[in-house]
Amino acid sequence: MKLVEPPSHSSPSTVVFIGRNRRGQWVAQEQNGLYGGLFVSRAQAIKYALFENGQHSETIVELPREIELDMGKSPNGIVSQRAA
Repeated sequence: MKLVEPPSHSSPSTVVFIGRNRRGQWVAQEQNGLYGGLFVSRAQAIKYALFENGQHSETIVELPREIELDMGKSPNGIVSQRAA
């Protein structure tokens, strides 16, 4: 039996953005920064987004502009303060 980690999403209607960052890597990130990651291919970014959002392909948005992975947001969308 293979153990699979449950999705970290909080709502099936969460929007997940995918696109490339300035280094050409594929990024998938939930709109409020709850989860996200870097991927070597578009297919892997989509696969991850589908897993995390409960297989809701209609809530995945591919951006035509660059997107950078930002894991510094709190669950309510507020950017956390980082020590300098």
